[in-house]
Amino acid sequence: MSSNLRIDGARLVSRLTALSMIGATPEGGCRRLALTDEDKQGRDWLVGQMQALGLEVKIDAIGNIVGILKGQQEGPAVIMGSHIDTVGTGGRFDGALGVIAGVEVLAALRDAGLTPKRDMAVIAFTNEEGARFHPDMLGSYVWAGGMSVAAAHAETDSEGVGLGAELRRIGYEGQEAPGFLEAHAYLEMHIEQGPVLESEGGGLGAVTGIQGICWLELTLKGRPSHAGTTPMAYRKDPGLAAARINIFANELTKTIPGQLANSGVIRVQPGNVNVVPETVVMSLDLRNPLDAPLAEAEAALRKFCAELAERDGIAISFRDLARFPATPFTEELIASVEQSAAEFGLPIRRMISGAGHDAQMMSRLCPTAMVFIPSIGGLSHNPAEFSTDDDMVAGANVLLSAAWRAANA
Repeated sequence: MSSNLRIDGARLVSRLTALSMIGATPEGGCRRLALTDEDKQGRDWLVGQMQALGLEVKIDAIGNIVGILKGQQEGPAVIMGSHIDTVGTGGRFDGALGVIAGVEVLAALRDAGLTPKRDMAVIAFTNEEGARFHPDMLGSYVWAGGMSVAAAHAETDSEGVGLGAELRRIGYEGQEAPGFLEAHAYLEMHIEQGPVLESEGGGLGAVTGIQGICWLELTLKGRPSHAGTTPMAYRKDPGLAAARINIFANELTKTIPGQLANSGVIRVQPGNVNVVPETVVMSLDLRNPLDAPLAEAEAALRKFCAELAERDGIAISFRDLARFPATPFTEELIASVEQSAAEFGLPIRRMISGAGHDAQMMSRLCPTAMVFIPSIGGLSHNPAEFSTDDDMVAGANVLLSAAWRAANA
């Protein structure tokens, strides 16, 4: 890479700020749920930015937005990307920074008058968060062939609104088939979303892979009854059972190495203070860097639930929301990320990703790696999510160097 090739840091920050104003919340965060009006506004803005750079912009049938910088030869492209949708109480950086950084890589090459050997592209994937439609990483999952367009279009949100219908409503059901652009390599820059980098001295992360993810929805059915007249021994209480399941899942994290667990959704019906619940619907998010321990945790949880249901006289059913195996990244690209950091004199460490990313899906198609930058306070999926300008620029420069090297290898 030319020693003078650098990201325009001020422009990167300016672009990210402009995108963060679309769906901005009073708390300083961002709410841009997939395929909402705010998402459409963000998409329109992004397409305009790509077109202003002279990129060839294409949209596929699941709404993935692709901006392509043509190279000197035909063939597979070096792809960068992430997403611009957020969770309901999201921040300004998660996903959006990775897309903006990819745009800035291509802008830097334009500024320098450089044409790569291979095509280079940036993709904004649809519904990465899974906050509105399941599964998460849906756009890249479809792109990688893990889910059909028809199945994805049939997904509905909590209000019963269909994904396909929303794509058409906002004008982003494109004509291209997902995966139309063959990938030579995929690189993604992202905020860490956790506390490790900041807590252990800063610097960047060369991500070695993504831990396995198992999302489950449990429906617990008991018998509604008066909370004042029904003795404890006579109750069939799914609320109490849900609490016990949550505690059991937490206890598994103490006995299975690397195991994580969370229950982020618990809905109780009828939801009256003096009525023993009839139904509880709860989510469980189980993760582990290795597949075998994750399977062990899920099996133990299902066994516990079966015993609990029989003992307490309630019914418990399971539904898979998402299930992705642990994903190792490509050693050659991980080493290239490290080499790029060294070129800029930046400290970098290898680390596993605790969160799922579009890179997880893209690794099915091509060599893949990621660059992490620190998240202040370890916060993400939170309006207070923050990364410094210096860290953003550092990460984007490493992305630029690694992507340029892959495109010209």
